[in-house]
Amino acid sequence: MKSKRYFYLFLAPAGVFILTFLIYPLFRTIYYSFTSWKNFSPKQSFAGLSNYNRLIHDPVILVSFRNTFIMMAGVFLFQVGVSLLLAILVSKTKKMFKFLRTVYFIPILISATAIGLMFRLIYGYEYGLLNLIFQWFGGEKQVWINEKTSIFLVTIPIMWQYVGFYFVIFLTGMSKIPGEISESAKLDGISSFQEAIYITIPMIRDVIVSVVILVISGCFKVFDMVYVITGGGPMNSSELLSTYMYSAAFRNYNGGYASAIAIVMVAFGVLLSAITRRILEPKETY
Repeated sequence: MKSKRYFYLFLAPAGVFILTFLIYPLFRTIYYSFTSWKNFSPKQSFAGLSNYNRLIHDPVILVSFRNTFIMMAGVFLFQVGVSLLLAILVSKTKKMFKFLRTVYFIPILISATAIGLMFRLIYGYEYGLLNLIFQWFGGEKQVWINEKTSIFLVTIPIMWQYVGFYFVIFLTGMSKIPGEISESAKLDGISSFQEAIYITIPMIRDVIVSVVILVISGCFKVFDMVYVITGGGPMNSSELLSTYMYSAAFRNYNGGYASAIAIVMVAFGVLLSAITRRILEPKETY
């Protein structure tokens, strides 16, 4: 087993998979982004930077960028903050530890499409749950999803679904902290709040960095839930880069422009992840 040929032999299946379904499609997408490719024709004509030039001047792209970063901010504050708080609280719980861990993880097991449909029914005008509650208290029906509120309303289920996922990651990181450190802190009279701020959070900083990067990359991949709830509307007010790319490809049948949007998404995702890691990555290991 000292021979490296066994090493490459075991890596070969994963390497073939990555080359076939990740690297090759990425380079094909880069190629398509420089072409005029309409109606998925077998022929593409070279168009230079025209797709990227159109992207710069497209007002819907600006809306999509704005909505993506609004959603990213909300998801970051809620998912990372709430999941970290829950993990700290549950890590101190002995009796209901397994039960709470299972309950918080349940939303991850539900399809995003199903959650999107559920919230679409909640926001509905005629028979929506929100309007029904309002009528119970003597209020009038409201059009919840409009140009001003759509992006915030579609962000709510996205924030809720993945709290349990990051909660489990934080909880796993906290389980690696030696118990002797916590016991020594208690003997020194440190409070639970001080322990969380000065011991727990610094010692799982590498986990926090990983979670933040997952949140950033995940925001660029959100599609199905927004598509089910609003379809990017009304009037493109809830468009994300992912939903606008889908519209360009499968509604307007413009594969070249959709490819340019996809490349921009990848570039911004990689750039933001690299900046985040550079800023937040711990300088010391514990």
